[in-house]
Amino acid sequence: MKTKQIISIVVTGVVIIAVGITGVASNVISSKLIQKNKADTSSIVKEILSSETGSNIDLPEKDFVGVINIEGQIGASSSSSLTSDNTYNHDLYLKYIEKMEESDKNKGILLFVDSPGGAVYESDELYLKLMEYKEKTKRPIWAYFASQACSGGYYISMAADKIYANRNCWTGSIGVIVSLTNCKKLYDKLGIKEIDITSGKNKAMGSAGLDLTKEQQDILQSLVDEAYDQFVDIVAEGRKMDTSEVKKIADGRIYSAKQAKEINLIDEVGSLEDEKKAFAKEAGFSSDITYYTPENDSLSGIFSSLFGAVKDIVPKSDIDLAEDIVQNNGNGVLKYYAK
Repeated sequence: MKTKQIISIVVTGVVIIAVGITGVASNVISSKLIQKNKADTSSIVKEILSSETGSNIDLPEKDFVGVINIEGQIGASSSSSLTSDNTYNHDLYLKYIEKMEESDKNKGILLFVDSPGGAVYESDELYLKLMEYKEKTKRPIWAYFASQACSGGYYISMAADKIYANRNCWTGSIGVIVSLTNCKKLYDKLGIKEIDITSGKNKAMGSAGLDLTKEQQDILQSLVDEAYDQFVDIVAEGRKMDTSEVKKIADGRIYSAKQAKEINLIDEVGSLEDEKKAFAKEAGFSSDITYYTPENDSLSGIFSSLFGAVKDIVPKSDIDLAEDIVQNNGNGVLKYYAK
């Protein structure tokens, strides 16, 4: 073997050994650093999560109108995770309203609605919080409907003194829905049988592997009817209509902005700028008043965009798609929602 070959082999061996030692040292150092900074990292994560839920809202020091963006599907704040496309943040809005109640710089609220609706509980809780704000402060609430303001989105807007809608908006969908997914026939084909040990015959009601009985259908229908009556009452109060009049148009259908104005579901068809001008004139504040949105001060939008982009790149398998259908459409939750 030539001298050059021997030298080459030796050098290669030394490099391999050096790389190995470097890798081990790097892992040890990284481990030490992670342990050392674990507490700091935890505090940073807590701070980020705290800002997302709205506990650190800093209001403007000058006169402002608070903007609440009712965008995406309405639900608990946990649904607005870092990887979610949904921008609705329930906890943030509740805390923001409380902050505005205490602020003498706040002159009113503008609801910007672009939502198909969502859960009954959160829709009603936000509506009641807005009504509490009006009662305590005597300040005005106006609403603007963008591309859609359906079901729960419309429900929340019944706290508004006046409603404008974009001419291309779809709104209404006054009604309640419970969606369940029944997989019993699929289970039968695959030889799968669901077995539930329950304390009563209706405890497993709505399970994917079981058919609903007539009694169970009646039970769910009674829940839907009760939530529907509540919705009708809210609309009747908000739009100053008789409940009988509301029920004639509240069959779950969607209306265009023009149609909605004709039946008194909204007040005006126009742009957001049109509404802001009218709002300032009627409420008596300056036309150049600040419209403040707390979400703009949060890091959640950055994370949502980042993780959302990654999620869009990765294709979903058939199993993932089936799981989405079962989890999102068949969860049996009462919803003010436009399908």
